[in-house]
Amino acid sequence: MSIEVQLVSKSYGSQKALDEVTFSVQKGEIVGFLGPNGAGKSTLMKILTTYLSADTGSASVNGYDVNTQTKDVQKSIGYLPEHNPLYTDLYVREYLAFNADVYGVAKSRIDEVIQLTGLSQESHKKIGQLSKGYRQRVGLANALLHDPEVLILDEPTTGLDPNQLVEIREVIKNVGKNKTVFLSTHIMQEVEAICDRVIIIDQGKIVTDKKLEAAVKTLEEQIIEVEFDQAISAEILNALAYLTASQNLQGNLWELHFNADVDCRPAVFDLAQNNGLKTLQLNLKSKNLETLFREVTKK
Repeated sequence: MSIEVQLVSKSYGSQKALDEVTFSVQKGEIVGFLGPNGAGKSTLMKILTTYLSADTGSASVNGYDVNTQTKDVQKSIGYLPEHNPLYTDLYVREYLAFNADVYGVAKSRIDEVIQLTGLSQESHKKIGQLSKGYRQRVGLANALLHDPEVLILDEPTTGLDPNQLVEIREVIKNVGKNKTVFLSTHIMQEVEAICDRVIIIDQGKIVTDKKLEAAVKTLEEQIIEVEFDQAISAEILNALAYLTASQNLQGNLWELHFNADVDCRPAVFDLAQNNGLKTLQLNLKSKNLETLFREVTKK
């Protein structure tokens, strides 16, 4: 296993940040780690990167114990923290050369990570001259310098504009072809675009740990978008079985929410027919990660 966490607990005074957390990540997986603010994400990241020690339980990265083999853990991971610390007065290549000396890796590796992270055209500039997106690329390049087997990324796309988001996603997906990636984020679309597995933590406990596709399929909520040729009242729609909510989006377009494990579109079609209406469109909206997140973290 690339990452192994067994019954890890951590408290800050009377507040329990992690409560017997257990999971494992296999080599080559790209795993999204999600949770509300204060759920314990950052605490676990700090334990895996040896910055903090757990109160109880055990954790290992690439087979190295995070408590007793900290140097080995640090050598085998590439870490990009949420607030990417960079020397803004250094040139990109100068900064990477400095860290290459720290890691004890060949200078030829600098050109490799610059190419891998798409920094070629900006590598002659000072870091302080770069956009937020390119600064994140510099952080990724630095995390990859020593060719680690595991990448731990904490909110790698915070503050990026839509174009920069797409660019960084592609970089992470490309890197993830040959490495294990453990990615913490608040952005659901990020996980949907990059990851093949999702772990959701809430109040210090793991509440979901599944392949992304399988996790979304477990949702009971079904959302149907329907447009009628004439006006219809909410009272008529309330006759639908399993209906939990209805919203008039605009004109005769409605969004209907059902709690059912069967397709409710035939029932909507029949209701329209019985009330002398035609359905101009009748679509089952895809269930997404945001829906799952709300479902498993609601208090």
